[in-house]
Amino acid sequence: MPATTSAADVTAPPSHATIELERRLDAPPASVFAAFADEQLRRRWVRMPGRVGEIAHDFRVGGGERLEAAFTHPDGRVEQLLSASRYHEIAPDRRLVYSYDSAVDGVVRWVSLVTVTLAPEPDDRTLLTWTEQVSFLAFTGDGSAELPHLRGAIALRLNGLAQVLAAA
Repeated sequence: MPATTSAADVTAPPSHATIELERRLDAPPASVFAAFADEQLRRRWVRMPGRVGEIAHDFRVGGGERLEAAFTHPDGRVEQLLSASRYHEIAPDRRLVYSYDSAVDGVVRWVSLVTVTLAPEPDDRTLLTWTEQVSFLAFTGDGSAELPHLRGAIALRLNGLAQVLAAA
């Protein structure tokens, strides 16, 4: 994607945070893992805001995912969104480790390392733990909205995962 002018402040020093979210899911670890690995299931809960462009997913160590979208704001301004990831570890039914970066209008806004663990629980349930270590590199305004925005996006994604599993 070509770099374009962005309203992001890239002069401020990076900020770092760790996000940890847990979800108890009404499915066994193998089913939860399949929702990460299976292309059709994944498309039902992994989404980008706006009009989706390119989507590519290569579920293997060294592979990754590329998601592109164009998001139109109410004022008509369009932002080009890109998320690109790389898988570092895939332990079926137990753990995924991947890194990704997220760019808006060609400016990388943050880079993250994500670890997803799947622990079996009684009654064929799974405790999913999502740990994301993030480095924010470019900010909108004073940057105070960046962490809540990302935390909320992860929560929405996990809610979508739970819905997909409930429908299966």
